Amino acid sequence: MEQGLTYQLLGWVASITMILGYLPQAIKTIRTRNTDGIALPTFLMMGIGGACFMMQGILHKPDILWALFVTNLITTACSCIVFGIKIYNDYFQKK
Repeated sequence: MEQGLTYQLLGWVASITMILGYLPQAIKTIRTRNTDGIALPTFLMMGIGGACFMMQGILHKPDILWALFVTNLITTACSCIVFGIKIYNDYFQKK
């Protein structure tokens, strides 16, 4: 199905705003390694949801939904990193 320019622009605007809204928390967590205020299930579910949306973007026919794929590739990677730091802090680091 052919999509108009407005449709594509909305996808990219949503993509950019999602990334810009998500990155500050991920960057702060990566820099400080402080995960005290982060809920483990939240980042687990966000990572799984992002991976599913990423697959949806790639598997979309007839064209790949690049905005959906790129956004969720970045946010899933950040979720996995924050999740890993959270697991390390909660279960492997002595407090």
